[in-house]
Amino acid sequence: MTFARTEVGVKNMKEYIEKSMTFAEYIKLIDDLLLDGKTTGANQSEAMFNYGKLNRQRMERLEKTVVLNESLREKVQNNKRKMIWLIITEGWCGDAAQNIPLIEKIAAENDAIETRYVLRDENLELMDAYLTNNARSIPKLIALDAESLEEIGTWGPRPKAAMDLFIEMRERGLEKTLMMENLQRWYLADKNQAIQTEFENLLGEWTREKESAATL
Repeated sequence: MTFARTEVGVKNMKEYIEKSMTFAEYIKLIDDLLLDGKTTGANQSEAMFNYGKLNRQRMERLEKTVVLNESLREKVQNNKRKMIWLIITEGWCGDAAQNIPLIEKIAAENDAIETRYVLRDENLELMDAYLTNNARSIPKLIALDAESLEEIGTWGPRPKAAMDLFIEMRERGLEKTLMMENLQRWYLADKNQAIQTEFENLLGEWTREKESAATL
């Protein structure tokens, strides 16, 4: 997996955070749009609306059923670093629907972690600083130190095993609809275990970085 990066800068990052949404605000935006037969983004086709509706249902199911592994809960509860997790997303995105409920569960375990949301298509300059294989893939989580707003690390758009599957299917030339179906089957079989393992490792890395800086 390769990333195309440009410098965002602390000043610009602060501006993105100031205009970002809480999770509750993000969900309300999606729900209000769905009531009007719409979804987020410029593409308001029937297909995109249906994706938005389906993925909102997936989020509701996961919000009720996701349970964190005890080792991950312990890791996040022991975190002492204040962080802002800025997440680039859209309401119609299947990967966002599968992963954001889990990310919210993790953040809810520790008051030192705050999640904020921005829409991809309204923030393309930010999105283009965090491309994956030259694509505007979402969701994309940017972990920032809450005090300095300096970047700590990133995650997304999907767990590595799912990303490997996606790349393999693309190389085989599978149609987009079939690729999406296969990814959803992967998520159902994985039961949120891959992302939990990845965040457990990331939290360890992000905390160690803070501890190392403090000893310099």
